[in-house]
Amino acid sequence: MSSEIRNIEPTIVWNHFADLNAVPRPSKKEERVIEFAVNFGKSLGLETFTDKVGNVIIRKPASAGMEDRKMVVMQGHLDMVHQKNSDTIFDFDKEGIKMFIEGDWVKAKGTTLGADNGLGVAAIMAILSSTDIVHPAIEALFTIDEETGMTGAMGLEAGVLQGEILLNLDTEEDDEIGMGCAGGIDLTATRNYTEEETPKNTTAFSISVTGLNGGHSGMDIIKGLGNANKIMNRLLYNGFEHFGLRVAEINGGSLRNAIPRESFASVVIDTVSKEPFLFELNELINTIKNEFLTLEPNLSVELKEISSPEKVMDLGVQEGFIKAIYSALNGVYRMSPDIEGLVETSNNIARVIVKDGAIKIGCLTRSSSETNKYDLANSLRAAFELAGFSVELSGNYPGWQPNVNSEIVNLVANIYEELHGEKANVAACHAGLECGILGQNYPNVDMVSFGPNIKGAHSPDERAQISSTQKFWKFLLEILKNIPKKN
Repeated sequence: MSSEIRNIEPTIVWNHFADLNAVPRPSKKEERVIEFAVNFGKSLGLETFTDKVGNVIIRKPASAGMEDRKMVVMQGHLDMVHQKNSDTIFDFDKEGIKMFIEGDWVKAKGTTLGADNGLGVAAIMAILSSTDIVHPAIEALFTIDEETGMTGAMGLEAGVLQGEILLNLDTEEDDEIGMGCAGGIDLTATRNYTEEETPKNTTAFSISVTGLNGGHSGMDIIKGLGNANKIMNRLLYNGFEHFGLRVAEINGGSLRNAIPRESFASVVIDTVSKEPFLFELNELINTIKNEFLTLEPNLSVELKEISSPEKVMDLGVQEGFIKAIYSALNGVYRMSPDIEGLVETSNNIARVIVKDGAIKIGCLTRSSSETNKYDLANSLRAAFELAGFSVELSGNYPGWQPNVNSEIVNLVANIYEELHGEKANVAACHAGLECGILGQNYPNVDMVSFGPNIKGAHSPDERAQISSTQKFWKFLLEILKNIPKKN
């Protein structure tokens, strides 16, 4: 499979992408990919080092005739989101991504592809390894742990970088030029509960919600896609209110920055209520499927009778838990008042776990407004605390405030229009780019973000468009040729 990927134009980019995707690189387990990047830089005879937190920096002198241009930081992150379909057997800690071509797209077999941000990293590697590409002095910055906390960007100290311009290659629409992004904060709600003996004369069921699209909890939140945790909770709420349903276990969602695609629960119901329960729940399932028919045509909700669990959650905590999830906002909270069509503030109820006397709920709240980020986080916090949960806010990172006078943004926008005869979409995005964090220690670095078309990021449907990658590569080369001279 990697051989056919390696033959795609531009081969220099796709070959580096194939090499990168052969290295397991989950967030917070980047030791192997850090070693890979360090060995790559040293093999080229370039100045290569890691900083205190594990970010890799590689410096390459300017090509002949470009010595008078400003040094450019080319930045991407080494880690990738690890998601797979429930029926896919794959070990992200040991295996390389299995890729294939389908029409104009590169995909992975049942897993995330790693084009986010592997294609950006591969493009930087292509510039570093080239012998005939025109470019100014390059400072490649490969950050770690972007997907689960941005600790690489947060840990990059002032004074490490020398560049005056930063090209972030982590945007996923090829006609978009990024000049700002949302910040974020993690909210974790926890509570213990008493496990009670499962009542006698009950029937147990497993409930599974599967087949949802999932996707990036920032870029895709505006689409109104189904959230498996919210759908599951709607079913549990109905069963509890009408038939006294008792919860034994729940396992919903996965990563904080991925819209939950699946949720699984074990419940019990009084046997005398079994038939009306099944009838009413199936009616509700059909209603939900009709509501999501256009957006989520593959939504599947299945009930299966199972052997009875030994324990269930006590009723008092269960009621508060179900009602708290129901009241907690998921999706868009506020649209930007300044940029048409841009989500300003949102929340993703990413993870719900109920097991062995403990409940854990994880959310990622995003906003380009610091005040509204905390307004929504406090709203969620209030809902969970009223239900007896302990709530922790962590992992706060700032947004990237747009600079309308940015020299590099204007340059990149003009080059795009010259190449394609139409204006690019110069805008902020509702995703967590590292530019806002990097800008704290490097406030004078002029930043811009762009990249190729990548669809379904953070889900097993992730795919990278071949023709768009060719467009992106040509665009990148033209930008490097036109970097302004030093002052």
